[in-house]
Amino acid sequence: MGDRELVERTAEPVTTEQIVADLRDLGVEAGDTLLVHSSLTAVGWTVGGAQAVVEGLQQTVTESGTVVVPTHTAQYTDPGGWSNPPVPEDWYETVRRERPAYRPDVTPSYGVGAIPECLRTYPEAVRSRHPVFSFAAWGTDADAIVSGHSFDDGLGENSPLREVYDRGGSVLLLGVGHEVNTSAHLAEYRADIATERTENTVPILQDGERTMLTYTDIETSTEDFEELGADFTEEVGVQRGTVGEAEATVLDQPSLVDFAVEWFEENRERV
Repeated sequence: MGDRELVERTAEPVTTEQIVADLRDLGVEAGDTLLVHSSLTAVGWTVGGAQAVVEGLQQTVTESGTVVVPTHTAQYTDPGGWSNPPVPEDWYETVRRERPAYRPDVTPSYGVGAIPECLRTYPEAVRSRHPVFSFAAWGTDADAIVSGHSFDDGLGENSPLREVYDRGGSVLLLGVGHEVNTSAHLAEYRADIATERTENTVPILQDGERTMLTYTDIETSTEDFEELGADFTEEVGVQRGTVGEAEATVLDQPSLVDFAVEWFEENRERV
């Protein structure tokens, strides 16, 4: 969506002050651990763009809380599985061989939106080391949430998702739906369901040298996340409202993960 269309569909400019007020109305409080999935376009024409939203999130939870965002890098998945767009097969080896080493401080996120990409660049923000499923965090528990991120099972028990769970954190879906709600992936690791393991090899920096890292993970899926989210909303409940022009949902992350474990075991193939 271009800026002209965004201006035309926005009733009035969205400010950081309004974002803070709207988040407060949704129940977000100082000291909260908040995992945010977002669409800047959905928020409307914002005075300051993504920076205004990031600073609204920071001012709402304050330095006593923590904002966490996905800063995933799909460009480091295996090119043989790319579909949006696919690349010619004779490009695969060039991509695998020539892409720069993943560097948490500088490698841009891909496909997660402007707000996470903005937050990860803040001097006080820290980012996890995973070359595909990294998260960035800002606030009191930022280091603790991202520092132990394992390469294997990147959305599982040794990931920032587990750290948010252990802190009783919340999820904010800001202008997006449950199809991007990464917390449900943690339930995929915990549920007694059939999964396949895959292997990926990517370049990382290790002791200043470009090194090829091979890690393994399960094949996760988001195909039924919207249905899962609808059932969770009906049976457990969420807080709904608006932030700027965006529809927004706040939910308890541990409750979602626990619900999703049982839901997957009832609705997916069991082991």
